[in-house]
Amino acid sequence: MLGAVTHPLVIVPGIGGSGPEHWQSRWEAALPGTVRIAPGSWDEPDLSDWVAAIERAVASTPARPVLVAHSLGCLAVAHWAVETDAASARIAGAFLVAPPDPAGPEFPSAAVAGGFTLPLGPLGIPATVLASSDDPYAELAWSAAAAAGWGAGFIDLGARGHVNAASGLGEWPEGLQLLEDAATTARRAAGPPAA
Repeated sequence: MLGAVTHPLVIVPGIGGSGPEHWQSRWEAALPGTVRIAPGSWDEPDLSDWVAAIERAVASTPARPVLVAHSLGCLAVAHWAVETDAASARIAGAFLVAPPDPAGPEFPSAAVAGGFTLPLGPLGIPATVLASSDDPYAELAWSAAAAAGWGAGFIDLGARGHVNAASGLGEWPEGLQLLEDAATTARRAAGPPAA
């Protein structure tokens, strides 16, 4: 069973919405106070709709949440961060797992039609990108470069496929520990709260 986390989570799945065996869905079921975004469609994603869904989810949390994104959700979070004034004051951080390369051969045509692109420049929020060395949706070097461009930390997970249900991660307790480690690092970097 998963342990407690010290802040609310906002789950931002990729295309299809992360089914019941996906680690995101398991975290949502196991961790009280976790919220999942609710866009108009998981299968026909529209970037502006997903960004608005992130905004609604963040506004619904009682404390500053950590955005926990997977795949296409990472690009939505990146756009939300770039487009939102003072995003860093509204969230504790972003945990971006297996972002896809929009120029890659496997990038979904529905995501192209929905306007999903790679936002360029620093996100302005505490963020960590986690990537797999054998992800069909992005080369590891691309993921590391995207993290650097966003001003995010980077973690090489080794060979974990697309870090989804097919990767056999179950509840992915190691991922939850990485999330906690990243959040602790972000808190230290931010310094003590203002009096």
